[in-house]
Amino acid sequence: MTPGKLKLKLNSTDSHGNGEASLPQPDNGFNDSLALSHSEKAVQEFLQQTPIQHTDDHLMEFSEALRTVAKALRQAAEGKASAQAEAAEWKRRFELQMAQNQQLEHKEKSPGECNGDINAQQMENSTSQPMLRNEANEQSESCCINGLCSHEFLHDGETDSRGKAVQNKMMRKASFKLSWRCKGDENDQHKHDIVSFERGNITAAGRSSKQIHLKWESTPQTVLVMTKPNSTSVQILCAEMIRWMKEHKKLNIYVEPRVMGELLSESSYFNFLQTWKDEKEIMSLHTKVDLVVTLGGDGTVLWAASMFKGPVPPIVPFSLGSLGFMTPFYSEQYRDCLDSILRGPISITLRHRLQCHVIRDAAKNEYETEEPILVLNEVTIDRGISSFLANLECYCDNSFVTRVQGDGLILSTTSGSTAYSLGAGGSMVHPQVPGILFTPICPHSLSFRPLILPEHVTIRIQVPFNSRSPAWASFDGKDRKQLAAGDALVCSMAPWPVPTACQNDSTNDFLRSIHDGLHWNLRKTQSFDGPQDL
Repeated sequence: MTPGKLKLKLNSTDSHGNGEASLPQPDNGFNDSLALSHSEKAVQEFLQQTPIQHTDDHLMEFSEALRTVAKALRQAAEGKASAQAEAAEWKRRFELQMAQNQQLEHKEKSPGECNGDINAQQMENSTSQPMLRNEANEQSESCCINGLCSHEFLHDGETDSRGKAVQNKMMRKASFKLSWRCKGDENDQHKHDIVSFERGNITAAGRSSKQIHLKWESTPQTVLVMTKPNSTSVQILCAEMIRWMKEHKKLNIYVEPRVMGELLSESSYFNFLQTWKDEKEIMSLHTKVDLVVTLGGDGTVLWAASMFKGPVPPIVPFSLGSLGFMTPFYSEQYRDCLDSILRGPISITLRHRLQCHVIRDAAKNEYETEEPILVLNEVTIDRGISSFLANLECYCDNSFVTRVQGDGLILSTTSGSTAYSLGAGGSMVHPQVPGILFTPICPHSLSFRPLILPEHVTIRIQVPFNSRSPAWASFDGKDRKQLAAGDALVCSMAPWPVPTACQNDSTNDFLRSIHDGLHWNLRKTQSFDGPQDL
């Protein structure tokens, strides 16, 4: 094959015959990676088919030039993919900032909000807007300056849409405040993330990742009970617990439609229960519920968290499953546990979630994404039923990380570090450590070790056009989606954590769960009567 034939194959000469490559530009503004791939393939084909004699210097130089062209095409494809990822990230940050600004403007227009010295009369008149205040700034500062704001956690109360007689009066959300404190520290002081640099000395002060305490400022009124399905023992306990909460605590109780049907078929006593009818009512559920009680294992906690696409009320998980890292409470002691939690204060663990977007190759721009999916444990990208290796390109904040070639990849939260990621060789991480676990599944490289990335990064996983098969993504073990060549999955930390109640504190519950659930480092103690150093 001559160089002239190569020009015809690549279709790279213009009408003047100047020999410069002129790749077609797609109308949708995307990188036409498929065309680049074909051009590079044609270059490689020519190199293989053209017999190059070592004595022919011209052909040697020509072959080197072709290799340079192939490398440039590949770099151009990677550069455009990086630019697209950067544009998507900047848009996400802009939209988040706009939402925060709108919320702040709304708060400024509403009188009597976020004042530190609210007296009993003000609480009675304005508790329809619950506040999540910082204890250290209780006297003077705004609740949004240091700590968590109420609009990030809970929203205003609403009346029950079903219009029952018992709900004629306005239902109000229970307000509360959070504080970070150390063991034995009784001054109720908020611990800031502060770095002091006075006099040229950099010093790290108290960290806000210490134990978080929740203190109710008004009594909880509404509880949502969620249960593990197809379990007779759970159904019996659910009926007993609901009777106790209604008769002894006078609470308004929501249940799933499935549970309501089961209880009503058992007795008409449960006519006071409330539920929802459609997706719209589920979306507003967080404005009505003060507390969520789960009866089951970790799967029930995942299901409860998935019901809330935004802020999540505190969850009290009772252990009724086979294995539970997030269920510290025992069902036999539910009366004492619920009584203590409703009275407060309680220790909680803020469990971070990942927010995932699928961007299809056919999208006109980076903003045409599918509906975001929130995961509490992990998102898994694997090869599915294909016998070929998964081929995935990974980017982190516009920086190319690596190309995964293996069975797949796990992006996990620290709460999910004891789940699938652990089985794939990832580390166990305390749930309050902010970070994203980057764990390969059976990689075809002995040097590919797991990573833990900071929580502020945005990760982009893309299926390249030269992949032999599509990939599959699953979110907390469900909602499986196919990722074809050119499709991408973008993941970042969601702004709405899942607060779960602790039996003691976060660290004690975490260590107890890995000891009891995994028998971590369980070994007989070495005998003392063996050889000894003198």
